[in-house]
Amino acid sequence: MPTVNQAPAVTPAGGYRTVFRIREFRAVFAAHLMSVLGVVIAEISLTVLVYRLTGSPLMSALTFALGFLPYALGGTLLAGIADRYPARRVLVGCDLVCAACAAVMVLPGTPVAGILVLRCAMAFVAPLFQGTLSASLGDVLGTGDAFVLGRSLLRMVAQSAQLIGFGLGGLLLTVLAPRGAIALTAAGFLGSALLLRLGTRARPARAGAAAAPPMSVGAGLRAVLGERRVRALTLLFWLPSLFVVVPEALLAPYADGIGAGTAALGLLMCAQPVGVIAGELWAGSALSPRTRSRIVVPLATAAPLPLLGYALRPGVAVLLGLLLLVGLAHAYTLGLDRMYVDAVPGELRGRAMTLLSTGLMTFQGVGMALAGLAAEFLPVHVVVTGTAALGTAVVALLFAELRSAGRPAGGSRDETGRPGK
Repeated sequence: MPTVNQAPAVTPAGGYRTVFRIREFRAVFAAHLMSVLGVVIAEISLTVLVYRLTGSPLMSALTFALGFLPYALGGTLLAGIADRYPARRVLVGCDLVCAACAAVMVLPGTPVAGILVLRCAMAFVAPLFQGTLSASLGDVLGTGDAFVLGRSLLRMVAQSAQLIGFGLGGLLLTVLAPRGAIALTAAGFLGSALLLRLGTRARPARAGAAAAPPMSVGAGLRAVLGERRVRALTLLFWLPSLFVVVPEALLAPYADGIGAGTAALGLLMCAQPVGVIAGELWAGSALSPRTRSRIVVPLATAAPLPLLGYALRPGVAVLLGLLLLVGLAHAYTLGLDRMYVDAVPGELRGRAMTLLSTGLMTFQGVGMALAGLAAEFLPVHVVVTGTAALGTAVVALLFAELRSAGRPAGGSRDETGRPGK
């Protein structure tokens, strides 16, 4: 098995503050922030630009959807690159591809078809960037608790982008033309590439140099998902995301059904992301690694349960509380992260993290589509209530499968991530 040049494990007695004391992580965090904001600003700017060019709401919506459609394909086909080549080279390369795509979009002569193709290209490399970035945290922070806190911080950046990114993009569009805002996106990707190139160390490829024969897509999937415990843990990330997006996907028709205005709808849309950020901050700052492992099973299983309150068709105030509770339960993810990194072999970490982020995005899209389809035939509150019950049952079954899969290869942790006997 090839060795991986990793950073020594860091014990973050001071929680997130200790992680930020590591210079390399600060560069990674800042680069991730610039990339995420660049993507969000590009999304809103491109939808406005395409609508102005075509006058078509369909084409405008398609521009936004193209940020999701190539994601699964890119994550599946490119996953092996995350381990086969040095992480810094992969990350900088992805940023430069996105910067080049954004720069061409800015050109006045770029046709709408070209803009859509370039949007697809940016989405195609996005899962590779995210997976490689997550895997590289093991090199920067080690694979102990610091890795868990580092991943948590990157997730919180992505959640925060949902809250402030579109608002920032809308504000920019009041003073800049859409192409000007997209130019800022290109600059953001270039800044991210520069931070990663100058702020992180050069390390060898995780999978043992370019001499190793590349895996086919099927072989790569089997290498990651063929082991029973890793497969169960992967599904514990993927499948809950299918259920928890349902209330968000159906908030607009539900709010309309109870007579809530657009201001109330906007507040409700923010509730779950705010809960997720608060939950992760609490778990990362106030709980020990052992306690975070212990809460994985109860919190993950209970996470969909507040949505059973939809059966009573609650008003805005109660619904706000229910959605916040669903988000707060997301605190279990830190413990699940630790279980996952313990279970995945180091030489497959980049591929595994890329597939993990790909599956998350794909299942969220599937969940939204299925929710909309179900709501065509059933009342919204019935759909969400049924989703909550089904989601709880599915998560309980997955934990039963994880328990049956036994301990990781090292035998150091049990099915809940606690040290084994």
